[in-house]
Amino acid sequence: MSGQGSTPFVFQTAGFDARFPNQNQTKHCYQNYIDYHKCVNAKGEDFAPCKQFFRAFNALCPNEWITRFDEQREAGTFPSSLEP
Repeated sequence: MSGQGSTPFVFQTAGFDARFPNQNQTKHCYQNYIDYHKCVNAKGEDFAPCKQFFRAFNALCPNEWITRFDEQREAGTFPSSLEP
């Protein structure tokens, strides 16, 4: 580290979720993506608890999946309801 007063990077991942106890995190990824968009639709992007869902799906989902989910959501073809 340089002596320029920089702070160390803190790496955070999604915490344990009892709904998804197994190693395969596909459903956990998908559910957090849905929960985030439902939360934002209900409370707005600045609502702090929504950020936890955002961090979780970004940590768990491959980038390609997020891109595909976003494209489906924008096209109106996402397979789940995102209404609160």
